[in-house]
Amino acid sequence: MKKPLAWSGVVTGVGALLLAAAVMAPPALAGSHSRRNGAPSVPRAWVPQTKSDRWECIVIHHSATDYGGARRFDTGHKEKGWDGLGYHFVIGNGSDTRDGLVEVGPRWTEQRTGAHCRSPEDYYNEHGIGICLVGNFDEGPPSAAQQQSLTKLVRYLCRKYDIPASRVYTHGGVTHQTRCPGSHFDLKALRKSIRN
Repeated sequence: MKKPLAWSGVVTGVGALLLAAAVMAPPALAGSHSRRNGAPSVPRAWVPQTKSDRWECIVIHHSATDYGGARRFDTGHKEKGWDGLGYHFVIGNGSDTRDGLVEVGPRWTEQRTGAHCRSPEDYYNEHGIGICLVGNFDEGPPSAAQQQSLTKLVRYLCRKYDIPASRVYTHGGVTHQTRCPGSHFDLKALRKSIRN
């Protein structure tokens, strides 16, 4: 029996913004910009209407759960008293959304600061693009589909916002208060893949 798409019928608020990303076909196909000047095509949802000059780095997270997606995390973050989903992007693992699906959150669409990485002066929320991969990478690595989507997304963001690979970080790597995104996440491999 075919599993129904998450959030069928949700058309307002955060759900509407995330629904557009959640029902896309594979990133290379649906809503993609055509290649121009050799730049890779990306889903339209990744490209905000206005380009902000605030973005200086990227911070990678894991959910530390076996399941989840942007809608579920949005609800959880609101229950904590936040103003919604703290990340800019969420990459699914096949639980709430398709494995490797990149969900675009309202913070990205609206080019708002994140709520994903507390630090002195809140630098990483103010200037860091927050990407969360669903899964617990202390137990095992991201799926191949997640890794492929993450590489494509980070490569695009680095080129679009002039962020060097050396400024792609992990949550734990900048705060030293958590193991996020887990011992099986390979930051060196990600940085190397986006330089290629």
